[in-house]
Amino acid sequence: MDQFIASFAASPPPVQVAAALAALALCLLLVISVSILRSSRARALESAALAERQREMDDKMSELARLNAELSGRMRAATEIVSSRQSDLARLMSERLDAVGVRVGQGLEHSARSTADHLAKLGERLAVIDGAQANLARLSQDMLGLKDILANKQARGAYGQGRMEAIVRDGLPSDAYAFQHTLTNRTRPDCVIRLPGDERWMVVDAKFPLEAFTALRAAKDEEARKQADARVRADVSKHVRDISERYFLPGETQDIAFLFVPSESIYADVQEHFDDLVQKAHRARILLVSPSLLMMAIQLMQSIVRDARLREEAHVVQAEVSLLLEDVARLRERTEKLSNHFRQSQEDVEAMSVSARKIEKRGERIGQLEFSERTPPGSQARANA
Repeated sequence: MDQFIASFAASPPPVQVAAALAALALCLLLVISVSILRSSRARALESAALAERQREMDDKMSELARLNAELSGRMRAATEIVSSRQSDLARLMSERLDAVGVRVGQGLEHSARSTADHLAKLGERLAVIDGAQANLARLSQDMLGLKDILANKQARGAYGQGRMEAIVRDGLPSDAYAFQHTLTNRTRPDCVIRLPGDERWMVVDAKFPLEAFTALRAAKDEEARKQADARVRADVSKHVRDISERYFLPGETQDIAFLFVPSESIYADVQEHFDDLVQKAHRARILLVSPSLLMMAIQLMQSIVRDARLREEAHVVQAEVSLLLEDVARLRERTEKLSNHFRQSQEDVEAMSVSARKIEKRGERIGQLEFSERTPPGSQARANA
């Protein structure tokens, strides 16, 4: 270019000037074209960078919107799961509590019914004791007229039978005795008693021969006393033999029978003055009993019957207690299952709380992101390409 200008200065002819001007214009045009090309390329690169930044911004905004929608969906799902778990837990607790209430109510009702039955039985036994005490008081008053009653044979027999029946009836339950029971040999003892655990009857005979004792007490001299004494021995021996022959039946009656003496004073005379008759009756397995001794024997039998029934009731109570223990064991197992359900539900709720906290922290981190204004290296490379 400098040579061209020098040559133009040295030779100023018009043709050369025109050529120089044309060359200068061409150079200017070339410079302007290069400048325009560079500016257009710079604007293109800047537009590309702007478009790339806008695209990245759109991508990040769409990703943020997607994460927000996903977070909202998860929160809604977690809320629905928690609500369903809470409703299931409330329903399960209601069902379990209803079942436990029903079982406890049934147990309390059964216990109340059993207690009422035992109290009723206790009241019956107290009533029996009160009746026995009233009968004792009445019997003590009846003893005052014993002499007049013993003077009449029919009245004496009815008195002995009635007194024996009163003692037996007051001391034993109705299914443990029978009056005028017919045995297999068609004899009818005054009373038969059955003890628990033994199907055989125990015979009680109330027809004691008192006429000889009356004659013995009325004897005025020694001869009359001897005759009355012999009559007492003969009558008592015959009566003991009759009882032994009639009322001892193998497999049906006991090996021991009672001969009831309705007067304490007569019983005392027999024990004091006729010991041989007492021993003879013992050898024949017959026991002479006064009203007090018969009452003691009946009380002993009553204790045996009561013990047997208590053993039966004890078996019933034992069975009920065993059933109650089974119910308590089932209640404990169901309570443990319910506790496990509660624990599992609590663990699920805690796990959901942990997930919610993680989601919340992730959302906070997304919200704290800072977008740089400079062009990413990858975008600049793509623009240069």
